[in-house]
Amino acid sequence: MVPFSKLVIVAAHLATLHQQIDGFGFSQAFGRAREFQQANASLQKAALDYLFSTSPGAGFSIIRNRIGSGASSDDSILPTNPGSPSSTPTYVWNNDDRGQVWFTKQAMSYGVKTIYADAWSAPGFMKTSGSEATVGYLCGTPGHACSSGDWRQAYANFLVKYVQLYADAGLPITHLGFLNEPDYEVSYSQMQISNNAAEAIDFIRVLAATVKAAGLSAKVIASQPLTSTPITGTSLRKWNTEGGPSGTFTTTWYSSGAANEGFTWANKLAVAMVKVELSAYLFWQGFQVENTASAMHLVDTLDGTTATPSGIFWAFAMWSRHIRPGAYRVATSGSMSNVITGAFVNTDGSVVVVFTNSGSSSQSAQVSFTGFTPTAASAWVTSNSAKFASTSASLSGGKVTVSVPGRGIVTVKLTK
Repeated sequence: MVPFSKLVIVAAHLATLHQQIDGFGFSQAFGRAREFQQANASLQKAALDYLFSTSPGAGFSIIRNRIGSGASSDDSILPTNPGSPSSTPTYVWNNDDRGQVWFTKQAMSYGVKTIYADAWSAPGFMKTSGSEATVGYLCGTPGHACSSGDWRQAYANFLVKYVQLYADAGLPITHLGFLNEPDYEVSYSQMQISNNAAEAIDFIRVLAATVKAAGLSAKVIASQPLTSTPITGTSLRKWNTEGGPSGTFTTTWYSSGAANEGFTWANKLAVAMVKVELSAYLFWQGFQVENTASAMHLVDTLDGTTATPSGIFWAFAMWSRHIRPGAYRVATSGSMSNVITGAFVNTDGSVVVVFTNSGSSSQSAQVSFTGFTPTAASAWVTSNSAKFASTSASLSGGKVTVSVPGRGIVTVKLTK
């Protein structure tokens, strides 16, 4: 036991609520869902367990699917230009959606309820550039007239049709997006908005009305430009819908503080959830097969047959396994040098406290609670020497004492 004089006193105040948590997630867009589906049964099951189970895995609770916009029926439900915005579109549906139908079913079988469908671009014929893969704006939005006409309503109809097709398959899409990284120019699906976001503001009204008229309950999500500052001054929930580092896939937790190391992301998550007050954080992709040249996914097969989590995976797991959808972040007082402390109350009444120590030395804390008297405590640690391993949590007089290693993260769960 660390002497009391060396403990830092931290308090969690359950009556003071901050943001509600929607969860943590990832995508299998651009064919990665199909790759997942085609993996052998044992590998597939191991990767699914890592990603979605709350026992051996991270318990991710959000998936992000791509609404395709290409000129192929394998990519888009509207691959052919109907001729004009007012012409009747010929939608096609293969009940596969590049493996995303299968992937969605698997996620739901683990209890995932938040399904986010997002379009990187409108179909090319609806844009000023005439191509989904070329810089352009949605025809008819402010400042972007096209000789082919105003495609805003047709694009809204296209997005709503996609949601309806998933609903018909028993897969309820809960969140709907209509663009991605609108100031980022790439050589594949993309669509832009200007710095004042006039196009997005204008189209949101059209899309929201179309969703409502169709009797759907999907919430509309608007993407913020990559170069913008964090959103403030709103009561609306804020999500980070895509994140991922450069570099190679690695199981390293901490070595040099590189972008692809686990602790780098542990600290990112602590800042995002506690200081920026995000309600959800999504990594780019979950599972890939033998693509160790990229750090943009969480689980890989280093030997071609065994599912292996990255260091970043464990950073997410320390938050997502025990902080469940519907939880609220609660206020804390007291501080530890180089430590970010986040406290959350779940819908089942359990309380979770996450300590992220960016210092090089171990630190100990004693946590007290207002509005809550715990009778049981469990704790887990991830560091260079442990990956989500059980660690000591001493509970006495309604206060819990834990030690947080340098460049490590400790998650404590308390129940009545």
